[in-house]
Amino acid sequence: MDGAVDGAVDGGVAGGPGKGSAAGGPGERLRRWRLVLGGEAADGTGYALSGRDAAMDGALASLYGAGPGGRGKRDRSGDRSAGLGASAPSVARWLGDIRTYFPSSVVQVMQRDAIDRLGLSALLLEPEMLEAVEADVHLVGTLLSLNRAMPEETKETARAVVRKVVEDLEKRLATRTKATLTGALDRSARISRPRHRDIDWDRTIRANLKNYLPEHGTVVPERLVGYGRASQAVKKDVVLCIDQSGSMAASVVYASVFGAVLASMRAIRTRLVVFDTAVVDLTDQLDDPVDVLFGTQLGGGTDINRALAYCQSQITRPAETVVVLISDLYEGGIRDEMLKRVAAMKGAGVQFVALLALSDEGAPAYDREHAAALAALGAPAFACTPDLFPEVMAAALEKRPLPVPEA
Repeated sequence: MDGAVDGAVDGGVAGGPGKGSAAGGPGERLRRWRLVLGGEAADGTGYALSGRDAAMDGALASLYGAGPGGRGKRDRSGDRSAGLGASAPSVARWLGDIRTYFPSSVVQVMQRDAIDRLGLSALLLEPEMLEAVEADVHLVGTLLSLNRAMPEETKETARAVVRKVVEDLEKRLATRTKATLTGALDRSARISRPRHRDIDWDRTIRANLKNYLPEHGTVVPERLVGYGRASQAVKKDVVLCIDQSGSMAASVVYASVFGAVLASMRAIRTRLVVFDTAVVDLTDQLDDPVDVLFGTQLGGGTDINRALAYCQSQITRPAETVVVLISDLYEGGIRDEMLKRVAAMKGAGVQFVALLALSDEGAPAYDREHAAALAALGAPAFACTPDLFPEVMAAALEKRPLPVPEA
């Protein structure tokens, strides 16, 4: 059974069982199987659909009736065939239909499947198509990969779609990121004679456990440990070095948003570098992550060594610098030189973080040999979700062990 179809049916049946069916009863089960299997000789249920169910079935058949493992209608030769014509008007109508019958999360999956299965990427170059789609991170990645082929009349519409996704991400991620990193910066600027409101009580208690008085059940704080305010903290330098190969599309989107958030914090000086076989510094565009995204060029080769060489040349305060490499580590440059650069940066006091992905999609395909080599240098490589990224950065700023997720 196609998991995407099953998920779409699960989302669509939220509207209620078909006429005459008891929820959860035999009729409802037949209805669900009929929607999943697609009808005609393929299903064997004998269940007839009508009304909203028939319209849902038509929307599913238009997409999932095509190709091996598909569902539903067959042409006269016996091969499965899709009913989604490769023209903007028909696709736009289909997009409107699925937004009517399915929740947003399911719509996004079906859109991605339509682009992948039916090769509809070119239609996204038409403004009327972009106005009809449900915008998400994956759609933004597709638009960025088409950026160079996009006609001028489509670019403004595309920027509006990308801006909506970026603004939604900023609303979700900015507050927690700033709060987490401000706390980390405060703690990294500890002072030895703090005022009462600046005492770090957790560290103070730990530092004075030897002075525990069991008869009184208390600790005598012989030495107070405190931390300064963010305004007193020494600025940290953060370098985001982002692989813009095609497989890293979602990571590029999230990294650009986080780059803008970090750049808005006075206590952090942020540099954003993207690379394939060439290296581009987009730091001067960090005030607008949409400009950053349209300054990238997804696809092409990868030269991590060259990118790290540039980043290394920009470091002026190694002990106060965090370098975040976001890459699947498939190196097209000089492997040994890449590893030497990482070792040199770490030896100088730089905190080095290697993220195989910055997305919600889990661990990607990556070069395991290079990942193991980085881990041997004390720079473990791991996939990171956007929600975990603030904690990773906080640990790096405080020079604590990184919260590496379990494999």
